[in-house]
Amino acid sequence: MNPGFHRTGQMADSVYGVVWRYRDEILRPIVVPFIHDHHLMLQHDNARPRVARICTQFLEAEKTPVLAWPAYSPDMSPAEHVWDDLDRRIRQCVPVPADIQQLRTAIEEEWTNIPQATINNLINSMQRRCVALREANGGHTRY
Repeated sequence: MNPGFHRTGQMADSVYGVVWRYRDEILRPIVVPFIHDHHLMLQHDNARPRVARICTQFLEAEKTPVLAWPAYSPDMSPAEHVWDDLDRRIRQCVPVPADIQQLRTAIEEEWTNIPQATINNLINSMQRRCVALREANGGHTRY
């Protein structure tokens, strides 16, 4: 726990700041226009900032379709597997990134090193993932 967050209100301000930034810096200028331009549906992982009232109301007001997604099912999200791959790649860096700038550089380099075939395989596995989730009645799957 960051001791700086123990002051009254500071943690709440920080949480709301993350939610507002997500809406104002990611959803509004990038995600929503892309979804509308390409006639897509938003799929996210039900993390609190993404399902906060301010974000869900914004998406509804913008008439942005959102795929219903089971709570607590990161194994269903191909993006989570990509993040895991990226995390493994970063942890194997030699030398290990020592500061934020080195970490940012390592992330950018390793992101470009993830083979497109890996991402395609994850996307192509979605039907199997959905079937497995249904057969497990929403429980744990091998994915």
